[in-house]
Amino acid sequence: MATVLVAGNLTAHDRQILTSVNAGASSLSFVGSSFIVLCYVLFKELRKFSFKLVFNLALSDMLCSFFSIVGDPSKGFFCIAQGYSTHFFCVASFLWTTTIAFTLHRTVVKHKTDVEDLEALFHLYVWGTSLVMTVIRSIGNNHGHLGAWCWAEIGRTRKAIHFITFYAPLWGAILYNGFTYFQVIRMLNNATRMAVGMSDRAYQFDARPDMKALNRWGYYPLILIGSWAFGTINRIHDFVAPGHNILWLSVLDVGTAALMGLFNSIAYGLNSSVRRAIYERLDLVWPDRLRRWFPNSLKFRNQGQESELVSLKIQDQQ
Repeated sequence: MATVLVAGNLTAHDRQILTSVNAGASSLSFVGSSFIVLCYVLFKELRKFSFKLVFNLALSDMLCSFFSIVGDPSKGFFCIAQGYSTHFFCVASFLWTTTIAFTLHRTVVKHKTDVEDLEALFHLYVWGTSLVMTVIRSIGNNHGHLGAWCWAEIGRTRKAIHFITFYAPLWGAILYNGFTYFQVIRMLNNATRMAVGMSDRAYQFDARPDMKALNRWGYYPLILIGSWAFGTINRIHDFVAPGHNILWLSVLDVGTAALMGLFNSIAYGLNSSVRRAIYERLDLVWPDRLRRWFPNSLKFRNQGQESELVSLKIQDQQ
């Protein structure tokens, strides 16, 4: 049977592979992010400002994954819906990570306690920027299928606009998050070393949960890098050599980008507070058998820990 070119040098079979990879990876992200959204809705003790930011991040990931699944690039209306919606919510997703980094930096480094007052500005910044980027990208754009996704960019100008409205703010967010977490980690490390030097045993004990959280914060910027590195390379390659798509690079592009929601739900969402809330509910429903799998020490250890994204306080003032 003759092959039909559908995007550059990709055949119909190649497009089917990309569509399957996108649907599978997006489904995993949808499940993971939906789980975090569900936890926020069901568990009242999680409805703090710190976890509200995680909820907004998970909600953006959930909707981005949802439209990636339902959008059919072979149909005009659904292609338009997929193109606008996935772009909007994917931009919103990585912008919410910058608000989390900003909150940690303002609380830990600057010792400010007014972050909750900035919630309205966070929403304006994230949703407003996402809308502006989506509108700019849509001007003069021809909606058509390109592999397993929409927004077919024809010509170097349209591809440049695509890069400016998505990948430029994306890597700006990556650089900001990396710099911010570096400052937070450096400050807490310095505070811990000072406490050790002063033999402040009480401080050392209180600092341990914070330092455990640091081990996770240091990996947060890597989530965006891992999710979009292949996509960035693929877009640059398409700009330099248009019409010469590489199947394996396109598969990595689609697969890793679609898994961003799953990565975020694991890294940001499954913190000690969520695990504790789940354990407590399961302990009420299925206490005896549950204790065989989760020792009591785990429960009591988690009870003393707040969310890993709460406002941290350096206890250097007596």
